[in-house]
Amino acid sequence: MLQQIDKKKIFVYLFFLFTLSTLNNLSLNKSELFKLRINQINVSGLSNEGNNKIAKNLNKLIFQNIFFLDKEYIIQILAKKNLIHSYEIKKIYPSSIEVIIKETKFLAITNYNKKNYFIGSNSKLIESNSINKNLPYVFGKVDFKDFVNFVKIIENSNFNFKEISEIFFFQSGRWDIKIKNGVLFKLPKINLTESLNLAYQIMNKDNFKNIKTVDLRILNHVILTNE
Repeated sequence: MLQQIDKKKIFVYLFFLFTLSTLNNLSLNKSELFKLRINQINVSGLSNEGNNKIAKNLNKLIFQNIFFLDKEYIIQILAKKNLIHSYEIKKIYPSSIEVIIKETKFLAITNYNKKNYFIGSNSKLIESNSINKNLPYVFGKVDFKDFVNFVKIIENSNFNFKEISEIFFFQSGRWDIKIKNGVLFKLPKINLTESLNLAYQIMNKDNFKNIKTVDLRILNHVILTNE
């Protein structure tokens, strides 16, 4: 009986010893963790001016603990920048943050509230002080996410997006495209990829030079006019 009591005492003693040592280690680790303060924020991917502006907006994070980084704050800042397509946030221990940005691609130009804007691959508008003649001009009240999806359909077809000078959107959900030599293609609402591939074939025919309009709106019909 005495031996059993002694064993219980030893077990309890060892348990408290282990618990106390664990708590001491946790306290030590926490004290070390709280010393890891952010002292540098690096932003890359945009122009020097753009990178510096974002880094300045993130200065609130300086001297904060890197383990408890407020990523939501960074996301809110970056979401306001229309030039950003995507980004990656990295913690560089012990005291740095790296924000790697992928800049949006300019897809086209449009007029919104009497001003010209670039339409970015991120479906956002970027104000433009000049017109890039290499980009198509978009007419119509278009949802910019729908436009980006339309561009993806074109790029997945045989049709060359760089050949397009003007794009017209209709409230019915239909698109027309005009290429740089002045030929207008009227597209259907459905089966866009097949229609674009057919348009590409027509473009490369020898007798295409006198054509002004290619109407592909009716299934299994192609209407060519020189007006």
